[in-house]
Amino acid sequence: MNIHSTFWREFLSEKDLKKGTTTLGLVCKDGIVMATEMRATMGNLIGHKTTKKLFQISDNMGLTVAGLVGDAQMLARWLSAEVKLYELKNGRQMSLKAASTLMANIMNGRRYMPFWVQLLLGGIDSEGSHVYSLDAAGGSIPDKYQTTGSGSPFVYGVLEDRFKENMTVAQGKELGVRALVAAMKRDSASGDGISMCVINSKGYHPVSPDELKKIETNLEA
Repeated sequence: MNIHSTFWREFLSEKDLKKGTTTLGLVCKDGIVMATEMRATMGNLIGHKTTKKLFQISDNMGLTVAGLVGDAQMLARWLSAEVKLYELKNGRQMSLKAASTLMANIMNGRRYMPFWVQLLLGGIDSEGSHVYSLDAAGGSIPDKYQTTGSGSPFVYGVLEDRFKENMTVAQGKELGVRALVAAMKRDSASGDGISMCVINSKGYHPVSPDELKKIETNLEA
């Protein structure tokens, strides 16, 4: 994840703005697993080692971010505010399709001066579990699993080999850790630990560092 502010865009080359992050979202039969690593970079410098890239949007919705920190944080706050306003006005949760369309429209409106981000929006609603990938031009694509950032090629290699339809959340957490560990071993812009959540019928649940460490230890055994 690149920590340069929006102010510096005009002074940065495309290479400088390359997204350095790894995030993923998995659709499981009993919920959603979303996860990121925690490194933020400035070119070749590791700027931060505890960067927040996974945001709770509502009780049924989470967002992962890759790209410029300022853009990502602002969009997370924007979407969270819009979703909360919808819930207050309508007395019900916003669907994932509606939230992804809203976010896509916001980003498409800035396509000529884009937000330098890739987003994953995941969660559950009355129609089931969903993960949407959103690009800087406002594209919104749902799938069973998605990954973004510079470490995504390594994650896709693991997911293509090991993802199965109707996986349990427990299996999804293990797969998510396995995929992120693979990315962190090969992508220099990804590292410094894992942040993960589970979203199911009971709400949004962060996965504790102790549980993540236990899963990682079991994978190494």
